[in-house]
Amino acid sequence: MKRLVQSLKNIWKVEELRKRIILTLSLVLIYRIGSFIIIPGVNYTALAKANQAGSANVLEDLLSLFSGGGFTNASVMALGIMPYISASIIMQLLGMAVPAVQKMQNEGESGRKQINNYTRILTIIICGLQAPSYLALYVQSKGAMPADESTLWWTQTILVLIAGSMFAVWLGERITEKGIGNGISLLITVGILARLPQAFMSEIGINSGNLIKIILEIVVFMLIVMATVFIVEGVRKIPLNTAKKVVGIRAAEQGARNYLPIKVNASGVMPIIFAQAIVTIPMMLFASATETPSKLQVEMSNPYGFWYNLLLAVLIIVFTYFYTAIMINPKKIADDLKKSGGFIPGVKPGTDTAEYVDELVSRITLPGSLFLAFIAIIPAIAYIAGVNGQFAMFFGGTSLLIMVAVVLDTLQQIESYLLNRHMDSLMDGTKTRGRRSANEISGF
Repeated sequence: MKRLVQSLKNIWKVEELRKRIILTLSLVLIYRIGSFIIIPGVNYTALAKANQAGSANVLEDLLSLFSGGGFTNASVMALGIMPYISASIIMQLLGMAVPAVQKMQNEGESGRKQINNYTRILTIIICGLQAPSYLALYVQSKGAMPADESTLWWTQTILVLIAGSMFAVWLGERITEKGIGNGISLLITVGILARLPQAFMSEIGINSGNLIKIILEIVVFMLIVMATVFIVEGVRKIPLNTAKKVVGIRAAEQGARNYLPIKVNASGVMPIIFAQAIVTIPMMLFASATETPSKLQVEMSNPYGFWYNLLLAVLIIVFTYFYTAIMINPKKIADDLKKSGGFIPGVKPGTDTAEYVDELVSRITLPGSLFLAFIAIIPAIAYIAGVNGQFAMFFGGTSLLIMVAVVLDTLQQIESYLLNRHMDSLMDGTKTRGRRSANEISGF
């Protein structure tokens, strides 16, 4: 505890770090305030009554989870950051299929700026499509539309929703540039964490007379978080040897053995986000279906059902291999090692090294993909075990992975500032991705 207090004092002593943290907290506060500003003209009283009556479905709760409650509040930031995430995914896919986008990706900083501009334009288009659907399928279905509803009101409200989503994107970019952590991911995490106390209090209210069950749920939740951290931080080290270097007229001794770290979960949270987005489309379509939906519609609209979770798990495994193939290029790794004079003991440089790395990546991707799939279906398991639906969402899925990954990344950035100034580590006694030893090579 004393070491933690000292670390917090060290954080406050670093002027640049202090300013970045204060700016980050200020922008996050603005984002949270925006999620409570109601769309002009919406009858919030009728909306609140409809939600209190229990008419909110699981899909609405899921979408509200990632917007920090802005979706169910009918706020000006109801669409949140998700349109930007969708646009980013589309641009990544275009980067593999469209030569023009591939060329921009290879142009360095200028290409990155062009891609960012196209991503913003695509975000506006997606918001323009989602905004009227949100008003028609959610606000109108709750009976919260204004009495003097008109074409002008629809136009103004759609523009307000687009502006609110783009403002959230701007806040995220400012956090990334001048604050601490990845701004877009941090805003999503804050929105998720904002719902956690309410979900936990709801669980306590339901099980007020069963203290043992509540304690057991907390213990299980902590164990799941620990396992998630373990997998997110998991690295397979490939031993490397470097050739002798000539310094002046002397031959330097052969360097110490280095390591090429290959992450167990190299694809991050993207597979589970993309898979969940795909299986959510039928849920959105079936939500406005006829009054007598088919059995398939019922199954695909139930995120706690067997077939929904089976499809989700299969898609996650497929997309994990897909994104890992994008993130890790064995041929490039082999070429870089050959140029730098490094080699894997017992493996010939060049093609043999590429094949060796590819085989190793394929082997460690399997347990990583299975773990992601298991994490994704844990909420359904928790719900079947008797956990409240709101609290069950935090036992796994996208929400848990995003929270763990973003918190670790933010802590590592803070720690890098402290280590650069020779101060005590914020997470002393631990070893995170940001604190690899000097003989680990991570530039490939």
